[in-house]
Order: sequence, then structure tokens, then C-alpha cells
Amino acid sequence: MVVGGGILGLAVGRELLKRHPDSRLAVVEAEDRLAAHQTSHSSGVVHAGVYYEPGSLKARLCREGSTALMAYCDEQGIECRRTGKLIVATEENELDRLDRLEQRARANGVPGLARIGEAEIASIEPEARGISALHSPNTAVVDYGEVAAAFAADIERAGGSIHLSAPVIEAPAGPTGQMLSTARGPVRAGRAIFCAGLQADRMAALTGGNPEPKIVPIRGSYLKVREHRAALVKGNIYPVPDPDLPFLGAHLTRGYDGSLLIGPTAMLVAARNGYRLTTLKRQDFLETVAWPGTWRLVRRFPGATAREVLHSLSPRALVREARRLVPALTPADVVPGPAGIRAQALGRDGRLIEDFLVEQTGDSLHVRNAPSPAATSSLALARLIADRIG
Repeated sequence: MVVGGGILGLAVGRELLKRHPDSRLAVVEAEDRLAAHQTSHSSGVVHAGVYYEPGSLKARLCREGSTALMAYCDEQGIECRRTGKLIVATEENELDRLDRLEQRARANGVPGLARIGEAEIASIEPEARGISALHSPNTAVVDYGEVAAAFAADIERAGGSIHLSAPVIEAPAGPTGQMLSTARGPVRAGRAIFCAGLQADRMAALTGGNPEPKIVPIRGSYLKVREHRAALVKGNIYPVPDPDLPFLGAHLTRGYDGSLLIGPTAMLVAARNGYRLTTLKRQDFLETVAWPGTWRLVRRFPGATAREVLHSLSPRALVREARRLVPALTPADVVPGPAGIRAQALGRDGRLIEDFLVEQTGDSLHVRNAPSPAATSSLALARLIADRIG
């Protein structure tokens, strides 16, 4: 049994059926459609592995996963475009950080990585401005919703079943296996793998697992560049990240549909489905504000917290940030774009859980933290999960 019909849950179901073709496997999903949340609300970037701590699961599985995902897309006829990415230093005081990022990327074996200067930046992205950059030519974009649909088709062809509108209400551990009570009736599973995303902490608590770390919903919103100005950027342009901050900063992304996006912001919100800033769910809000880690996170990053709120509320401020990379952009060039919610595990001490986190509780296995690059890593992460459950 797999709980969660996002790209990771579907990748896990597919992998288990490949290894155990005679087994009975079901995927249960709370929503009335697959890939309803993080999978279908992302920018679609297939990451090359630049940012992640060498030796971490993210570093290893991103590299393995991106290679596997691109090969899968080729087999399935799913368009996966290598748009490339520049990580651009615009000021001298960013060069040390760019050096450290280059060292990390090379330790992670990022293919084709090159350090380039001002003239080469202009040859790749004529409207970009910077003094030095890392060029990752194998960064790509794909429609992760289409990939998830292909994984689902693989599951059904292999004899598995998928059940929508089936939220898990209770999950008491039985003497053998895992009992699940869903909105569509009870289910007994020999083993249950929870890839529950925004509900990961709640599902773990239902099965008697550790209620910590807590999932907090972080809303990332984008601005969309008007079509007649979208040619300003050919691929993806990112700033040099501040290692003291938990997110990458405002960047420019060429989406899988050809659109040009600016963002994302990173703002704590009052609902785990808070795609609109005004959405409030009482339980979600109360759990977030009652969690000590929330306030410790804000106290650790007061300036960044205020800046992300400003960027979320003011398109002009977000464009001003993006103009550091592409000065030709103006506020008149943008309209509101899409938004997504990142399911971020947050410790009691106010520290974001940086790496993927997988825990076992009895006959259940829980993916407790799988934000970006989980979609890129989905096939490799599915193999790791299948290895752990045997």
C-alpha cells in the first residue's frame, strides 16, 4: 500500500511492482486527482545537483534521479528540454560564495559544469548582467504532472490499483501489517509506505510515529513575464544563494510550457493548501503558530522573513530583485503567476530539515521530508525506499 498520489508515491508504487510483479499494490490518494499539490505546482525544473551538501541524500539522489528521469522521459516520449542554468554573481562580494558553490557542485559530479566570465554570460544570456557565473548546461524542465501520469499508467499496467478521494482517517497498527481506515472503507496492508507530502507529519503520528519534525506550509509564488517580453531570458538564471539563508532567492525560470517566471517567494502561510494568500484553515494555522520551531525560525531570519513577505505582497519589489540579474525587466513586464506550497519539515529548534528524511515505524515507512529536488529525484528516491522495505 502506498499512501499519496504525488510523483514520489507513484514512483514508489511503480518501483515496488517492478521488483515484486506478483504482489498486490494499491495507491490511495486523498484528492480527487493525482499530483494535486507539489507535483503540479512546481516550476518543472529538473535539477542537476549544484546546491546540495556533498554526501547527503539530496546530492546523491538528485544526480541519480535526474539521469534516470531524463532517460524515462526519452523512453516515454515526454518532452524534457535541457534549457541550462546560469548562477550569476553580480557583485564582487558574491565571488567567494560562488567559489564555494562551484566546489560543492564539482564534489557532487554535476555534468558539464563550467565557470564562466562576463563575456560568456552575455553569449549564453544576452540580457543577463554579471561578473562571473556557473553554467549548468544539463539543467532541464519537464511537466511533472505528465511524468506522474505516466508513472500511474505504469502501475495500472503492472496490475496495481489507484484509488482517489480516499483520505486516510485512522491508521492503527495491527498485530501484523498496517490497518488503514479511509473515506472509502478499511484496508489491511502488509506494509504501508506514506508519501504524504503536506500531511506527512500527521500520517506519521497516526501510526504511532514521532510527531516531530512538523510540516509547515511555505508558499512560493511567481510572477509571469508577459509573452512579448519572455524572450529576455532563454533558459534559467539564478542568483548566488546566501548560505546563511534557507532558500535560493528570486530567480528567472523558463517553464516547460515556454513561459518565463520570476520567483519563487517563500512565505509561511495559514493553510497547507494556501495557494491564495487569503486562504486560512484553522487547524493548519493553529498548528503552525503553536509550533516552537516556527517562531525560532522567524527569529533566526528576521530580515529574510520580512523580505519574503514584501516580495509576496509587492510585485514591484520582486521585479526589483530580479533586475539585479536582468536589468531590462520592468514592473510593466509582469502579471501574477502560479503559486505552490512547499511541505517543509521544521524542527523544534527552528531549523529547516535540509535533507530527505525517511523513517520507519513498525510495518510503515514514512517519507517525512521531501521538498525540492524530490521530483527530480523521484525514481532514485523510490529505489532507496524499495531497498529499505525489502
